[in-house]
Amino acid sequence: MEIICNQNELNNAIQLVSKAVASRPTHPILANILLTADQGTNKISLTGFDLNLGIQTSFDGTVKNSGAITIPSKLLSEIVNKLPNETPVNLEVDQNSENILIKSDRGSFNLKGIPSDDYPNLPFVESGTSLNIDPISFLKALKSTIFASSNDDSKQLLTGVNFTFKQNYLESASTDGHRLAVALIGNEEYLKNIQNKDNLTSDENDLSVTIPTRSLREIEKLVTLRNSENLLKFFYDKGQVVFISTNQLITTRTLEGNYPNYSQLIPDTFSKILNFNTKRLIEALERIAVLADQQSSVVKFKLDNTDLASISADAQDIGNANESIPVSYSGDDFEIAFNVRYLLEGLKVITSENVILKCNLATTPAVFVPEDNLNSFTYLVMPVQVRS
Repeated sequence: MEIICNQNELNNAIQLVSKAVASRPTHPILANILLTADQGTNKISLTGFDLNLGIQTSFDGTVKNSGAITIPSKLLSEIVNKLPNETPVNLEVDQNSENILIKSDRGSFNLKGIPSDDYPNLPFVESGTSLNIDPISFLKALKSTIFASSNDDSKQLLTGVNFTFKQNYLESASTDGHRLAVALIGNEEYLKNIQNKDNLTSDENDLSVTIPTRSLREIEKLVTLRNSENLLKFFYDKGQVVFISTNQLITTRTLEGNYPNYSQLIPDTFSKILNFNTKRLIEALERIAVLADQQSSVVKFKLDNTDLASISADAQDIGNANESIPVSYSGDDFEIAFNVRYLLEGLKVITSENVILKCNLATTPAVFVPEDNLNSFTYLVMPVQVRS
């Protein structure tokens, strides 16, 4: 096998697929990247696969002889990354010895590869469900919820984001047990006209899949790069999903099991409704967080009959912080406390000018929604119990 390609294109491809190379491989070949070259099409293809997540990308080059080889990912990545930018890279493989010669205008490297015959095939979905999805909508659904998924591997299903593909919209949800983010992405007018969430039709034929957060981070990069494309091809069958765009493919196992019925967690009615300017609330919380993060990350909201809400944090033996910001609220005096990090992560995905905070008691779930489209995003946060 012999190829000539651009350093920048090869480097970008290696960086992309190396995210799917096993960090602790169960077999030596899983620490390698599969490189294949086709003389007929002049296409060079790279694949990384750790048996859960697989990424494949291809680009154009000059293929003098077709072939395939697996190359140690870490070494290949470091070598190509340090070669001069935009220069031609020549890669030759001796098929008898599996020796790989990498040449640039500055010098050469010799590496030992492993034959490609033992490299596992990427699982392809041959039957099952196939959809064409809008990359911009999918990206929005992903970014609106991925932050609330759990980092605790023992919580299995909660370490991913649940996607439900409905007729008029895409619903995504994630929770770590302390907060819940739900996004409905689709026809804006359709979503605004829903009077009650119960009116959202749920068809048992709707496709619902839970995709691991780790895989979604890579899918996010693929979709971000490709969101100028009209549609992204999506396939699902027997616990495997595949995303395909021009020259790139990502496949991942899904998290098996029924995702929790999160709609039951959201209260039907609220006795207290507060309206804040989103930007002002975020800025105030970021300032108060300087003190809150010194200890427990807890911030306290105090409401009385004025048009100002007091936000405070108390770090024992260190100091305290207090700030008042405008609020639209009419009701009894009350106090409620939250983890400031949870609040900021949720508020930063709300794009409307104002945000509405709905709650009942200082011990029951509180909900944040964008004022301009109440149904498009729901962020539920459990308050923190604070001793008076």
